[in-house]
Amino acid sequence: MIPVSVDPELKAKCPRAALGCVAAEVHPGAASTALDAELRAFEERILRLPEPRSVLESPAILATRAGYKALGKDPARYRGSAEALLRRILAGKGLPRVSPVVDIINLVSVESRFSIGLYDLAHVQGEIIFRKGRAGETYKGIGKYDLNLEDLPLFADALGPHGSPTSDSERTMVTAATQRVLAILISFSGSSELEKWSSRLRDLLALHAGARNIDLRFIA
Repeated sequence: MIPVSVDPELKAKCPRAALGCVAAEVHPGAASTALDAELRAFEERILRLPEPRSVLESPAILATRAGYKALGKDPARYRGSAEALLRRILAGKGLPRVSPVVDIINLVSVESRFSIGLYDLAHVQGEIIFRKGRAGETYKGIGKYDLNLEDLPLFADALGPHGSPTSDSERTMVTAATQRVLAILISFSGSSELEKWSSRLRDLLALHAGARNIDLRFIA
């Protein structure tokens, strides 16, 4: 696995920041009906809750908002992707169906309430650092406009920023041609749940995306 670290400046402002990294070779085929059934079952489970919107006050979601605030980013304008996906479900839009790998990432994100970055390792260069965005930094988010990265927690490699808990970049996005991926679970509430959810992600990738040579690593 390529080196991944947390920048000391971000750690000072978000002392409970921790990462769970899952690297794997993937060979996904067509969308799995079993995976689609899991996605639908989760959506229905959320909507059947007595207070569905209570999921937006989950400890991991609140910790992500607090992390954004500590870094100087408004979490009402720049939401973590786990919260954004849960809001889609609450609005009746459901989880997007993209590809087996992306759909697995989205499912584990809403289950765990952790935002998860997903990267094609063929387009990552050098060490990845989880740090605070700097003035003037930007990239085109997947399916989005250019994202203002200043004060946003983000991942950067030797070429610069390429991902964040809000939206990853087009440069390192996973496509049908992707053969090696790195998924990073992002916690602002400590590392206690990262092994559980990284293992869940590993198992789903093996089952639905033909993942092999899977490597798990944790950074706190």
